[in-house]
Amino acid sequence: MSDTPTTIGLISGGMQFPVLVAKGAKEKGDKLVVAGFTGHTNMDVVPYADVWAELKLGKLNKLISFFKSNGVEKIIMAGTINKPKAMDLRHLDMRAVKLLFTQKNKGDSAILGILAKELEKEGMPVIPAHSYLPDLVTPTGVLTRREPDEREWSDLRFGWNIAKELGRMDIGQCLVVREGIVSAVEALEGTDVAIERGCQLGGEGCVVVKIFKPGQQEQIDLPSLGAETIQKMIDGKASCLGVEAGKSLFFDRDTAIALADKHNIAIVGLSSDQFTS
Repeated sequence: MSDTPTTIGLISGGMQFPVLVAKGAKEKGDKLVVAGFTGHTNMDVVPYADVWAELKLGKLNKLISFFKSNGVEKIIMAGTINKPKAMDLRHLDMRAVKLLFTQKNKGDSAILGILAKELEKEGMPVIPAHSYLPDLVTPTGVLTRREPDEREWSDLRFGWNIAKELGRMDIGQCLVVREGIVSAVEALEGTDVAIERGCQLGGEGCVVVKIFKPGQQEQIDLPSLGAETIQKMIDGKASCLGVEAGKSLFFDRDTAIALADKHNIAIVGLSSDQFTS
C-alpha cells in the first residue's frame, strides 16, 4: 500500500480497462473518486469507488465540480466512450460547447487533449491510466510462435508508415493492408469494425497495424488490443498483427496469444526504430 495515499479521480467509460485501473488504485491504497456516464460506463467499477457519481455525458462543469468537491488531486481517463454521442451539442453544457468550438481539430486525441488541459487548469492533472498496470504495456518483439513471413513484414513496414502519417492528422490508430494495398483505415467506428471491413475488402491474409499517433498524449489514450481483436482477425482470416510496443495496452495477453497461436496468426510488438516513418 502507498505511504501517502493519493485521491484519484477516475473518468470511467466502458469495457474492462476502468475496472482494472480501479482495482490497481485500491491495491495501492489510493482513494478513488469515480465519475461514470449513463449508458457508457462499465458498472463493475462501482464497488471499487470510495465516492461514485453517475453523470450525464457532456456536463463538464458538473464533472469538475464533483471531482473538486471530493478533493481529487490527479485524474485518470479509462474506458470507451461513444464519440458521436459525446460530441452531440444537445447534451453538452456551455463550458463543453466553448471548448469544442475553440478546437478546429475534432480528432480523438485533440478533443481529449483540450479536456486534459481544462482539468489541469483546475489543479487536477491527468496521469497515465497504465500507471497502475505496467504489465499491460505491449512488449517489443514477436509474441507468438509464428514469426511474420517476408510478405507480412513488408506489409507491416508499409502499414506502419501510412498509419503514422494518418496519425499525424489525428485519423485513427489502426489500418488493414494486404500486399501494399490499404483496405481499411480506422475512423469513428473503432478498431474491430475497421478490421472487419478491411478483411472483407482485402481478403484472406490481411495484416493489421495499430500505432501510437504522433503527438498523442500517453496519459490520455493509448492504443489497446485484446482477445476480441484477435477473434476479429480470425473471423476475417487476417494473418498478422503489428502493434506499437511500449505505447499500447495488451489486455488478456495470454488468452489472445494462445488464440493467435491456435489459428497461426503472428503478433509482433513493433518499435519506432524498426521502421522509418
